[in-house]
Amino acid sequence: MNELVNKSNIYSRKSLLKRILVIAALIIVGVSFFYSSRLVRQLSKEEKKKVELWAGAIEGRAGRLVRAQNLFQELAKVEEGKIKLWAKATESFSKSNTSFGGSNLAVDIIEDNTTIPIIIINEQGEINSFRNVMGVIDTLGMSKQEIQPVKKENKRILDSVLVIMKASGKRIDINYFENEFLYMYYKDSRILDELRDMFNDIHAGFVEDIISMASSTPVIYLRGDSVIASNLMKPEILADSVMLQSALDGMRSENDPILVDLDEGVINSIYYGDSDLLKTLKYYSIVQIGVVMLFVLIGYWLFSIFRRSEQNNVWVGMAKETAHQLGTPLSSLMGWMDVMRMKNVDESMIVEMEKDVERLNMITDRFSKIGAKPHLEEKNVYQSLEQFVTYFRTRTPKKVVLELEGMNNEHVVSPINEPLFHWVIENLVKNGIDAMEGKGKITITVQCEAEKTVVEVTDTGKGIPYNKRKEVFQPGVTSKARGWGLGLSLSKRIVKEYHNGKIWVKHSEQDKGTTFRIELKQNH
Repeated sequence: MNELVNKSNIYSRKSLLKRILVIAALIIVGVSFFYSSRLVRQLSKEEKKKVELWAGAIEGRAGRLVRAQNLFQELAKVEEGKIKLWAKATESFSKSNTSFGGSNLAVDIIEDNTTIPIIIINEQGEINSFRNVMGVIDTLGMSKQEIQPVKKENKRILDSVLVIMKASGKRIDINYFENEFLYMYYKDSRILDELRDMFNDIHAGFVEDIISMASSTPVIYLRGDSVIASNLMKPEILADSVMLQSALDGMRSENDPILVDLDEGVINSIYYGDSDLLKTLKYYSIVQIGVVMLFVLIGYWLFSIFRRSEQNNVWVGMAKETAHQLGTPLSSLMGWMDVMRMKNVDESMIVEMEKDVERLNMITDRFSKIGAKPHLEEKNVYQSLEQFVTYFRTRTPKKVVLELEGMNNEHVVSPINEPLFHWVIENLVKNGIDAMEGKGKITITVQCEAEKTVVEVTDTGKGIPYNKRKEVFQPGVTSKARGWGLGLSLSKRIVKEYHNGKIWVKHSEQDKGTTFRIELKQNH
């Protein structure tokens, strides 16, 4: 075909408008992304600061907790030293060779113990003496009437206290005379017990504060490998060791864990991750770009729908008006043919005129079907096109050869609307004749491929440039100086929308020709 001409530059302007819209969209996305990224970075820093402040506060409280634990342990060692010293004093006091001064010192040491509960028994298990057991007796849940006064005669009470002391496992053997021993059982003082309870309360409060202060931060507090507390963690993750380890690894990759050494032989660890807000902010910019691009695509899609709808209305209106305008002169021509017969005009001339009038009636019928869903009938496509070729061959230039080739059987039967389908083939044949400048060969081939009827129209014209093959189906694009560029556009509409088929340029080579391919569905 000749080089395509776009008279009104419609599609050039449309392409330019598309580029402008794309550039404008990219500028909007770029500016929006810049400011949103900046805002996200600021919010991320603020969120990170909150997490760091939380971690710092937890580390500070953990340090105070460790110092309290150390002080508590030092106090326990002091009490242990006191009780050992007391045991030595008792042993020294019991031996006959103790000097007077040493005896007085031993007595002073013994009398100085006013806090540590002690019970001394002999080798037969009988209670020899006791001291400061009131604090232990309180834990037995006895009334004051039962435990006052506590004397050796209160054997039942003292035996109960002795059982408690034996359970603690704290005992010192006192060699009071040669190979004879007394056994001293002792327990932590009330002060030390209260401090231990206070420490446990502090530790429990520390764990609660970790969770309450964490707020939106996911936290796992471990003692060794055991989970003590957690925040924003699913129970199934905590219950599964593999999932738990994966969660801990993920938190470790985000923040270093806080270690709390309470000198218990086990390290307590606080793992924490980024909050959901912080994680969301990281992906906010990407989501924003996606939303903007989606908005642009939806806008372009709606624009295309409105444009297509407008084109459809133009097509339908033009076709209906054309059919209406052709109706009046056709009626007049049919009347004039009757007049010519009455005047004995040559019948052969009238027959040819009748063929042309019939052709005009068919064209009018074609236009009247545009805009309405046409009725499709199962037809042998080869035989249908055979009728078309027989008629059209007499109306083509003498130097143009029009041939029909291919299959002629039940395998090329498809649902078609004959007048409209012939119109498509006619447009392709006429375009081929124009491309060959009235001299050459046009071949129409009908075949069956993969349960589809395939019609190919091949000419020996000048061809179509590769970058123009899609544009030839757009309204207004033509290679003819006086053409309107509507034939191929109308053909595509008929094939695609009315026959649910496909039409495209299969092959085109400069100065060698073009092949248009049509695929129609088959009903089985």
